[in-house]
Parts: sequence; C-alpha cells; structure tokens
Amino acid sequence: MTSPLPGGRAASAPLMGHESEPTLFEMSVPSRSAYQLRTTGVPATPLEELVPTNHLNDEIVPIAEVSERDLVGHFTRLSHRQYSVDLGMYPLGSCTMKYNPKFCDAVAADPGLNSVHPAAPASLCQGWLEIMVTLEEKLCAITGMSAATLQPAAGAAGELTGLLLMRAYHESRRDVRRRVLTPDSAHGTNPASVTLGGYEVTTVPSSDRGLVDLKALKAALGPDVAGIMLTNPNTVGLFEEEIVEIARAVHDVGGLLYYDGANLNAILGAVRPGDMGFDIVHMNLHKTFATPHGGGGPGAGPVAVAAHLVEFLPGPQASRVGEGGFDWVTPPRSIGRVHGWQGNAMVLARALAYIDVHGSDGLQRVSQHAVLNANWLRHRLRAILPAAYDRVCMHECTLSASPMKAEYGVRGLDVAKALLDEGFHSPTVYFPLIVEEALMFEPTETESVQTLEALAQAVERIAELARDDADQLRRAPQNTPVSRVDEARAARQLIATADAQG
Repeated sequence: MTSPLPGGRAASAPLMGHESEPTLFEMSVPSRSAYQLRTTGVPATPLEELVPTNHLNDEIVPIAEVSERDLVGHFTRLSHRQYSVDLGMYPLGSCTMKYNPKFCDAVAADPGLNSVHPAAPASLCQGWLEIMVTLEEKLCAITGMSAATLQPAAGAAGELTGLLLMRAYHESRRDVRRRVLTPDSAHGTNPASVTLGGYEVTTVPSSDRGLVDLKALKAALGPDVAGIMLTNPNTVGLFEEEIVEIARAVHDVGGLLYYDGANLNAILGAVRPGDMGFDIVHMNLHKTFATPHGGGGPGAGPVAVAAHLVEFLPGPQASRVGEGGFDWVTPPRSIGRVHGWQGNAMVLARALAYIDVHGSDGLQRVSQHAVLNANWLRHRLRAILPAAYDRVCMHECTLSASPMKAEYGVRGLDVAKALLDEGFHSPTVYFPLIVEEALMFEPTETESVQTLEALAQAVERIAELARDDADQLRRAPQNTPVSRVDEARAARQLIATADAQG
C-alpha cells in the first residue's frame, strides 16, 4: 500500500507566483463601474444643499473606474497571496497557529447568536449569558481556577488585566510592591505589560538547561516583589520542572504567580496551572482553542483567578442567579471594565464549540498529539538543526542554525526565507533571544506525519543548497510575489504611504 501524499505545502498556490498584480488605478477605464443603481424616482439634490461648503473638496477625488468582475478578481488574487492556516502548514513557534475547525465558524454564524445587540437587557439574552457562564466554568475546570473574566480582547489585553488584578490585590492589603519578575526567555509582551501595569521589570536568567535559574530567582525575590510572569511550558518549549518550588518561593515573599497562557496547548488534560501554584491565568482562545488568529483580530484573552482574587475581577460579568437564571453581576471590588460590552462574543462562542466538540478526553489528545509532533520533528531534524536543549520538549521545539552559520555562513533567517520558496510558512526566528540562530517550530496537533516529513525534506533541500550555493540561499525567497526585504531598515525607517500621492 502506498503512503498518503503530504498536505500542508502551498507551493502550488498563486502566493508563490512571479506575476505582478496591477493596482485598481492601473486597471481603470473611464466610465466603467462596479455598481448599478436602478431608477428610483427620487429627485436629485445638489450636493451643496446636503453637505456644508467647508466640508466639500475643491477638486473631484480620483476614483478607479473598474467593472465588478475586475474588482472581485483583483481582491481575490491579492487574497491568494496571503498565507494562512487554511492554505498550508504554519509552524510558527510560540504562537500556536493551528487549523481552525469550520464547525466552530458555523456555530458563530447562527443568526440566533449573531443578531443579538450587545446592549440587549439580560432578560432578552439569557442564551448568550448561559454561553458565557458555561465557557467560564469550563475554562476554570481546564486551568484549575475559581472564576474568570471573558472581557479581555486578546492575549496582551489579558496580560494587562492580570497585572491590574495583581495591583488591586496588593493595594487592598495596603502592601506597596514595585517589581515583577520575568524570565529572560519571556514573550516581549510580558515586560511591556509589567510596565503598563505600573511596575518595574526584573529579569531572571535561564539556567544552562533552558529553565528558570532557581538560585537567581530566589536572589531576586524580596518584599517589594508583586509577582512573577511565567509560561509553562516555557518559551523554549520545555516544562519548568521546579515550578512547585518556584511557586513556593514567590508566595513566601507575598508575591503572586501569573501564568501566560501562550503555551497552554501543551498541557490540556495533563496538568493545570492552578495545581502548579498559579494565582492568575490568561488564556489565548485564538491559540489553544482554535479561534481566529492574526490580522488584527478579533481575539479573546480570558483571565482566570484563584479564589482570593475573584472579588477584583472586571465587571459586569455573566453570572448564575436564582434558579436557572442569568444576569450581569459586578464583583464587589472590581477593577472595572477592560473592554467595551463583553469582549468579542463570537470568538467566545467558537471557543465553547471547540471545547464541547472535543470533550475532556479530546482536549487531552490535542496536547498529546501536539507534543508528539514537536518531538518527532525535533528528532527528524537533529542532524541539520540541532535542538538548543537536546531532550524531550513539549509542544514546540527550539532548534539552532548555528552549525550552518559556522560552516556555510547561512543564518537562521536564510533557512526561514527559503522555506517560503518550498511552500511552507517560516517558523519563528531569533526567539527566544537566549538561543543563538534560533528557529522555533510548533507543528501543532493538526498536521499529519506526512506533512511533517515533507517539511523535514524541505529543510534537507535547503541544507544541500547551503552547501552547494550559499549565495543563492541568502537571496531567498525568489518565488514569492515580494522578494527579500531589508527588515531591519523597514523597522527603523518607516515610510508612510497613505498620502503618497499628495
């Protein structure tokens, strides 16, 4: 029996073509139109009678004149040049960019859900309140927490909410704290959130095993420490084996533990942050629970807390009242709103659908397969891209292109760019900063072993090119609509184009 062919490669998509796409103005032909209005019988009114003169332009604004067919084709072709989780494999480490089941989209499209106005009184949206309460209860069961807020609109918003809860807790005890600890491998949003929360950042170094250096952590602790922000597994993809002792040390000085839920996809059904000793847990529904990710949202980053922090949660929040009813209730010492209305509700409905369709055993399999895939890939690529810490990883593996750089002068960035020519999205590069020439792959549970093998073979071809023609590799990608750009210059020298024609 022949082996199934791999999926996950997007090399055959228009994304990889050389053809340039004209702008709408370049396609414009006078008198063409993409719309048609039937005669209504309503008399025409001069624009000057409808709009104040000071709001009118002296000159007619140029508008592209194209047919509906050309207009639709233009934007459809452009959309095909955008990589997505629906198009091919997306092994972006530390971000869990996995396929989103269309079943969840169908649930969110139900008119019984999406036609409800956010300002509707509780008596008219009992179904929505029940959805929110049910999701909160299930997220608390998954994380081992007592209660949660669904308001934060994304992971970063969840981080800031967690810091504000930490501040409210300490202030309620008249306990002045000024520092929050973060590992040197942390997401960049962690120290940023600490600063936004009004605290100072103290960085804790990693050990030679890629874990929090417990001795350095204890040395950094003191009565002015409000807490620590951690993710477990950590950003290198390794489980913090001393997490219980870390929790004890932070709690001994009166601090709180905040769990960054970026890597929750690795531990569903296996261990809960609450059982590790965490007091605050934020969850990225757009990562672990397969709701839309990227493109500016919409996102959702619920924050769950232990019992001693429930009274500070943002409000109002959906709650059970009476016998079988639901209403909005504000916790007694709430920090207030952190989002208009109740967050991105359709994302919440998608997440609940994802949890329910899997069940507890299914969610456990999600993590098991994610961990298995990452370790399979780590082992398969070990001869080309050795692991930064060569032992069993969790849901993602952090590899290093240092050997290729030393032998051929090829960097991790070159490998990542060349993968685009192979039809795969690039992994995360140069993160975490503690790993030289880092390439972080997170295959997730949704990719087959055939697709993982195809990715591995693509890396092998790139390694051969590095040996035979390193200069060509350093020019990759060459089959995408836009070739390699100067990313460092682009970051330092912003050129606004919105008013380029003016």
